[in-house]
Amino acid sequence: MNAAAGEPRREVVRDDVRYTLLGTAHVSRASADAVRALLATEPFDAVAVELCPSRYQSITDPDAIARLDLFRVIREGKAPMIAANLALSAFQQRLAEQFGVQPGDEFRAAIAAAGERGVPVALVDRDIGVTLRRIYRAVPWWRRLTIGSGLLASLLVRDDVSAQDIERLKSGDILESVFAELTDRARDLYEPLIAERDRYMAARLRTEYAGGAGKRVLVVVGAGHLAGLERALREDAGVPQHIVAALDVVAPPGPWPRRLAWMFVAAILAGFAFGFARSPELGWRLLADWVLINGGLAALGAFVAAAHPLTILASFCAAPLTSLNPTVGVGMAAAAVEAFLRRPTVGDFARLREDTVHLAGWRHNRVARTFAVFVLSSIGSAIGTWVAGLRILDRLTG
Repeated sequence: MNAAAGEPRREVVRDDVRYTLLGTAHVSRASADAVRALLATEPFDAVAVELCPSRYQSITDPDAIARLDLFRVIREGKAPMIAANLALSAFQQRLAEQFGVQPGDEFRAAIAAAGERGVPVALVDRDIGVTLRRIYRAVPWWRRLTIGSGLLASLLVRDDVSAQDIERLKSGDILESVFAELTDRARDLYEPLIAERDRYMAARLRTEYAGGAGKRVLVVVGAGHLAGLERALREDAGVPQHIVAALDVVAPPGPWPRRLAWMFVAAILAGFAFGFARSPELGWRLLADWVLINGGLAALGAFVAAAHPLTILASFCAAPLTSLNPTVGVGMAAAAVEAFLRRPTVGDFARLREDTVHLAGWRHNRVARTFAVFVLSSIGSAIGTWVAGLRILDRLTG
């Protein structure tokens, strides 16, 4: 029996290039078998896969994470993005562990089979960092918390997933499966997560195979992209290079969030000044509230992440100061101290993907713990900033 027979498949002809779109589940053995079967039985001239260069590297060079410069990541403000990528990978890996299939096996199969036949492979998906940043920009600030909770839930939920549920992933995308509840309700999240990538991949295909009349191309994508990719290939009339360029742009944040942050800082400082003007005792009480609440919650976040005691102390000391400067976050300081005090070993990097599958691994692996310290101390300080601000307001008006 043909292993590809049960997999969703579409045929599209655009600019005299015949595209065979194969829908897969990213943790399905059947999907990987289908890719091998198609490449073994049909004469394709090229293969395209739903990967960006960074995801391609993680699949073909899993040891690349061991070469990560942790201090540089922290200094350049990339820690939240790396932490989000690790959480997404952990969710996918946990599903795969139940069935003995490595995440992305269908892509490995496509790359390996294409190499054996001397068929070129094209990476047509948008960079995952761009996608996550466009998601972040697409939703209001208060809904960004639900995105973070979706990632956290992917680590906390430990229920086994049935084989039938794994196959049902063919109706979606692995990223969408993490945010499934959110994407069902929110079009603004669905757009950058799924729809934009459909158009992006269609434009990349048209660019990659321009002038390739008569070619047959196998396109391996998550089945959640099948309908949208087919529609975009058939209907998009724009210049493909322009479409790619437009969908690669991450809009800079508007001026108001930063202005509001500085206005909040000004209000806190004015509160201190007003308190001291009324009485030194009130002023010192307000200052103590700010330090204890802000620093205490940042330190609590570091504690929950199992940080070094000196990192917890550094979080407590740094948070009241960094909260008065929107350009610097306590997470950066806390993570740098943690990485200095507990320098990650080669083994920590080597075990990073396996350890982050389980919540305990984020506390025991020195690399993962550094990212956890960054995130949780930042969250603690953010909460502490507002709680302390409200406390100061209450004292001044009470």
